[in-house]
Amino acid sequence: MLFLLITCFTFITFLYKSLSLEPLPLWSSEVRLLSIWFWKDFLIFIPFKKGFLQAFIEVLDPFKKGFLQAFISSKMMSLRRKSFSSRVENVEANSEMSVLDLSELALECILEKLPPDGLCSMASVCSSLREKCTSDYLWERHMKEKWGRVIGPAAYREWQWHIASKNDSSFFNQAKQRGLMTYLSQFWPISLVRCNSSNSFKKKHSTPVDSIMYWYLALESGKFWFPAQVYNRENGHVGFMLSCYDAELSYDPRTDTFQARYPPHGRRAIAIETGVTLDRLRAPPLDTSPHDLYISDCLTELCPGDHIEIQWRRNKEFPYGWWYGVVGHSETCDGNEYYCRCHDSDIVVLEFNQYTPGSRWRTTNIDRKDHREEGNEADGFYGGIRKLQSNEEISMWKRLWPSDVLE
Repeated sequence: MLFLLITCFTFITFLYKSLSLEPLPLWSSEVRLLSIWFWKDFLIFIPFKKGFLQAFIEVLDPFKKGFLQAFISSKMMSLRRKSFSSRVENVEANSEMSVLDLSELALECILEKLPPDGLCSMASVCSSLREKCTSDYLWERHMKEKWGRVIGPAAYREWQWHIASKNDSSFFNQAKQRGLMTYLSQFWPISLVRCNSSNSFKKKHSTPVDSIMYWYLALESGKFWFPAQVYNRENGHVGFMLSCYDAELSYDPRTDTFQARYPPHGRRAIAIETGVTLDRLRAPPLDTSPHDLYISDCLTELCPGDHIEIQWRRNKEFPYGWWYGVVGHSETCDGNEYYCRCHDSDIVVLEFNQYTPGSRWRTTNIDRKDHREEGNEADGFYGGIRKLQSNEEISMWKRLWPSDVLE
């Protein structure tokens, strides 16, 4: 609007000068000069069409015409120099090498050296690095190093159910939002509704819920509870010494320990234990529910000296726990390896040497050929047996051995 007012005022002034018989007042020349200085500043920011600018110059007298042409030419040359210099500076600035200019192999080697928090930081830099830093290939190693000890098939199934529930919840929420948009489109312009609905469904770049990175971060945050087993439950209570029970676990990043939640059994409510260290945890070695009897497949090969774990529970309402023991000799055998025939006997003697001799918990006998759950309400019920094959498992039980003999 200001541009139009000044232009019209200048044109009327020139027209009045050419038609009027009386000389113009002194302020008219100042106004004309003011209009020229306005053009001087205005040309810096506003690009004018060539035809309009040429028509305006032609109106001026020869002296002012030459002066204005020279002024515009100098300004245009100055703008071109500044534009060229800025382009040169941008080229020089962009000539610096970035991490994305590295080869795929070099970049991959660098990312493999980063810890989990470093990968998370790099993933927030740009979309290209986000795609690389969230790949399962990089996070699989971190997952095995930190969580491989406690993550088993049961925990993986729990994670898959967790993902499915999140996807179902997200789909339901989107369906409700789409239904609302359909209703509002009856009253609002369709373009406005589409614009708002598309914006509402746009999600920020986030980690896919089915990625290993997302699983790692869910475990690290402590928001995901997963099934595992705890050695010497309830802070090493004497009644659970050298046993391993199923529980739901959650990581506490503040203390670098875990919270264990044991399922209720009988009249006993849920038991919660805090401060459980990683060395007291393991992934379940067998994919068997703690309420189901494990069908043993090693009974025919058990010999004295073999290390075993056996299911045991106080009564039928309790879940099974796994208890450590060894295969012993029968009462008629003197233990001489050259004359021992215990491996041919139908009865397998199991010893729990953490208990004092003469204790009712010290030994028990099972049928090698037809073993089922055996026991009574007084001594408890013995279930399935698994033979320990690895030295790592045996060493773990020996590290947990109590300092005092149990009664």
